[in-house]
Amino acid sequence: MADNSLVRRFQVAAVSLDIALIALVVGWQLASGLTATRLMLAVVLALPLLAPLRGLLRGNRRTFAWTTLCVILYFVIGITEAVAQPGSRIWSAPCLMLALALFVILIAYLRVTRDGAQLVNQSAD
Repeated sequence: MADNSLVRRFQVAAVSLDIALIALVVGWQLASGLTATRLMLAVVLALPLLAPLRGLLRGNRRTFAWTTLCVILYFVIGITEAVAQPGSRIWSAPCLMLALALFVILIAYLRVTRDGAQLVNQSAD
């Protein structure tokens, strides 16, 4: 079984990185001015990160698993913006780093908690 303090640290790191990525994406969109289009784009870009926040806070293992799929979008956005618009690298580089860090933390949490999930599945059989 995994050490509870390690699991808790991964959970706190995942929630913190998720919130940081939300703040970065919203700040990135609103940095060039507050317009209706920018505000709508900020909301649309923040929604995939807001959706799993409740499950991450509760430590729901399934939420950690499907959040990895949401994070890939921000990794792709970071790479695309860094290559296509050199002027936006000040925003795209942190987006890329936060997305990568969040992905790694999510996978680490899933690996650390894998034994407990296998025990629950075996007892259900």
